[in-house]
Amino acid sequence: MTELNGTVSPAFEPVRDVVEEQLRSGAEAGFSLVVDVDGDKVVDLWGGHRDTARTQPWQRDTITNVWSITKTVTSLAALLLVDAGELDVYAPVSRYWPEFAANGKQHVEVRHLLSHTSGVSGLEHPARLEDLYDVRAAAARMAAQRPWWEPGTASGYHVLNYGHLVGELVHRLTGLPLRDFVHEHIARPVRADFRIGLPDADTVRVADVITPAADFDPSALDHDTTAFKTFIGPSFDAAAANTRAWRAADLGAANGHGNARAVAEILSPIARAGTGAHGQLLKPKTIGLVFDEQAHGADLVNGLHLRWGIGYALSDRRTLPWIPEGRIAFWGGWGGSMAIMDLDRRMTISYVMNRMGADILGSQRAAAYTTAVYRALGGGQLS
Repeated sequence: MTELNGTVSPAFEPVRDVVEEQLRSGAEAGFSLVVDVDGDKVVDLWGGHRDTARTQPWQRDTITNVWSITKTVTSLAALLLVDAGELDVYAPVSRYWPEFAANGKQHVEVRHLLSHTSGVSGLEHPARLEDLYDVRAAAARMAAQRPWWEPGTASGYHVLNYGHLVGELVHRLTGLPLRDFVHEHIARPVRADFRIGLPDADTVRVADVITPAADFDPSALDHDTTAFKTFIGPSFDAAAANTRAWRAADLGAANGHGNARAVAEILSPIARAGTGAHGQLLKPKTIGLVFDEQAHGADLVNGLHLRWGIGYALSDRRTLPWIPEGRIAFWGGWGGSMAIMDLDRRMTISYVMNRMGADILGSQRAAAYTTAVYRALGGGQLS
């Protein structure tokens, strides 16, 4: 029997039942799941195995690559600078990063970077994954590019370069690489076990990602599309996340390492009017910016129907019917991990796992857990 560890409040026992079924069936390998309601962790579960052979148990301090959940933390870094009065989301990017104005991008605003509407969703070809590891050089190349669509008119998911663009702003304003800013000003103050750019000493705790049966092949896309340009700029496969080079890099779009507890500790202030375990992190006015809708429609890169606010996706039942309507900001990592901040209920749901599903956003497991949480909460059942 696969061991399940942790605690749940009595009203949330049905959530434990759903998790146990996913473990029992083999759909879940190793995972962690946290539900924070106004500072109270009503669900704090972990279990399963770290490895494909299912011989190494997933421990309380196990961490894994959380893919694009990293973007939610990178967005928070930008919001901290907004809150401090150092960054204006409606200002041109070139105010802080003059080189970015090249090739017709002088009117691209900070909000466009944060909502995937900048027109710069990847590196011009030729591009290799290794190019992204030299963060400043890659950002300089992006600054020199011409946008692939008219900025601000649609979203085109910034798959691997979101952290380069937002991170360059962080660097210009603070002098710190993004990973250092996140560690010093976000993770360490709340004692969250989360890192962008993983130290070698922590690799012994890492659960390798278990990749999908078939990786995405961009060659099948129309070569004239923004999607094709993005997915070859650069192309990569999920197994890259298990390499030392990936883990050590400063990839604010995709290589954050942590677990559900760490993600919840970092993001729960968004759902709680800016208040965290150690005081006020953000002003309510700053959090309100998240809900300033920047794009609504089919994304040019991932093809999903999405509503983008500033830094986060907003609830859209057309794409994820298991997330209710309301003041909800969220995003997920490749393979199924999820971070959901529900401001109406002052609740944060964080789910991290190692066995990747096949869907672009979310998974059947994420849907099952989220649905069970809302049912257990009461008054928030999905229609």
